[in-house]
Amino acid sequence: MLVHPQFDPIAFSLGPLSVRWYGLMYLVGFLLFLTLGRRRAPAAGWRSEELDDLLFYGVLGVVLGGRLGQVLFYEPGYYLSHPLEILAVWKGGMSFHGGFLGVLLSLVLYARKTGRTVLAVTDFVVPLTPLGLAAGRLGNFINGELWGRVAPADLPWAMVFPQVDKLPRHPSQIYQFAGEGLALFALLWWFSAKPRPRGAVTSVFLMGYGAFRFLAEYFRNPDEGIFGLSYTISMGQWLSLPMILAGALMMAWTWRRPHG
Repeated sequence: MLVHPQFDPIAFSLGPLSVRWYGLMYLVGFLLFLTLGRRRAPAAGWRSEELDDLLFYGVLGVVLGGRLGQVLFYEPGYYLSHPLEILAVWKGGMSFHGGFLGVLLSLVLYARKTGRTVLAVTDFVVPLTPLGLAAGRLGNFINGELWGRVAPADLPWAMVFPQVDKLPRHPSQIYQFAGEGLALFALLWWFSAKPRPRGAVTSVFLMGYGAFRFLAEYFRNPDEGIFGLSYTISMGQWLSLPMILAGALMMAWTWRRPHG
């Protein structure tokens, strides 16, 4: 049976400054966004220099939205009792759904500033994001957080997380790394490689992420969230259902409307 390696969450220290693996994974995600974006920019009608502004807006949305989502959706009681901990983003604790809403708002502002339509911006951005999500899940695994539910003892990759108990568990962070990260990236990169109706790529992202996350939640130890602890449908699944529905409705609208 595998045992979680219990990594030191601090990658290295520079005097009094400690750099954590979790923060480095976010940096990797942002660098991957720029690298992939510069490769796609010319064919999509974007200038490479526009990516810098786009990344700035995106970083603000990810950090502010992700943290507020964690506070409001998952741990409102804890952060109400420890308000200063809201600022401690380096310790982990970022909600994807909160980050998604934060990024969506930031992209709306960016679109208004540049005169582009919101869907033109989101169609360009969403294929660039799953590898960043994958890096974030690796950060979760290194931190030993968001562990999975108890797994059958004979499951070859079942893993014990010593900080929790001695039971074999699903390494759900790796499941999400593979699903919401690698598989979603492959799907979106392939789908967006050819011209599609405006909004189609965004709708595939919404449905794809929502579906991968919904499935992964069956193997992830459920969060308590604002609705209390649930082993039937988790907070992550509640938040994923509107994404799947919105993506399906957008896809239907996108393919029905006239396009040139």
